[in-house]
Amino acid sequence: MLESKRKKHAKPRREAKRNGILQAGRKAPNFSLNTTPDQKVSLHDFHGRPVVLVFYPADWSPVCTDQLSLYNEIMSEFKKFNAEILAISVDGIWSHLAFSKDRKLTFPLLSDFEPKGRVSQAYGVYKNGIGECGRALFVVDDRGIIAWSYLSPDGVNPGADGILSALENLNNKNRS
Repeated sequence: MLESKRKKHAKPRREAKRNGILQAGRKAPNFSLNTTPDQKVSLHDFHGRPVVLVFYPADWSPVCTDQLSLYNEIMSEFKKFNAEILAISVDGIWSHLAFSKDRKLTFPLLSDFEPKGRVSQAYGVYKNGIGECGRALFVVDDRGIIAWSYLSPDGVNPGADGILSALENLNNKNRS
């Protein structure tokens, strides 16, 4: 009897965490994360321009490799909107550097390693018990407000259409 009660209570907590992704209209939590052993990148460094935050589970995994490679290939599309891409996972700096070099990525990979998942938790995408962040996308406007967010299943590459639509909407909003 006690075991079935635990299971009933465990499921809603997982669902609440999964649905805890920050939504549009909220101020994006600032952060400062390492991109190399001696260099940090902060969200506020990009104030005045849109930023695409790409949370992904792990370097070297097939879906993550495809997703980040796609963004690298279509970087010119993001640049049309003056948008910066910052990719974040809980992997360590050295894994990021090797992965970035191997895939020839032209945007920074930020390490949310220590304290593990602190930034991922702030955005509502950290997976307790697994020790990874979920596959989530955020478009942050030039004032630091989340304009769009999306949580994808880990095994599904969310592509770039949602990001590009959100950037287009931002662009149109700024023109009016």
